[in-house]
Amino acid sequence: MTQHPETTKNGKTSEGAAKTVDVLPRAVDLSDEVLDSVKTGQQAAIAAIRKFVDTVDKALPEAVHPLRETLVDGALELADELVTTQYQFLRSVVRSADRTLNKLHDSEG
Repeated sequence: MTQHPETTKNGKTSEGAAKTVDVLPRAVDLSDEVLDSVKTGQQAAIAAIRKFVDTVDKALPEAVHPLRETLVDGALELADELVTTQYQFLRSVVRSADRTLNKLHDSEG
């Protein structure tokens, strides 16, 4: 994106204001990318669990159903923790970007 300096009240150009204008669309893009990443992570976790359950079903006979249930429950908990950790990380990235953008905006005001 091309940056165009803006003129301030005293007639001087403001490079900082131009940077803020250019950064805001990128912040929106970042939010969209984060949401896409969360969705992709959730879909990958679901696919991995399905594959794991299929493997357990093939490997263990019906007679050991309690063992199968324990293994599947453990895998579901693991996947849930992984997705939660990913979500928390991405949320902290967005918060950090928001704070940075706000500092940029506040320092220009």
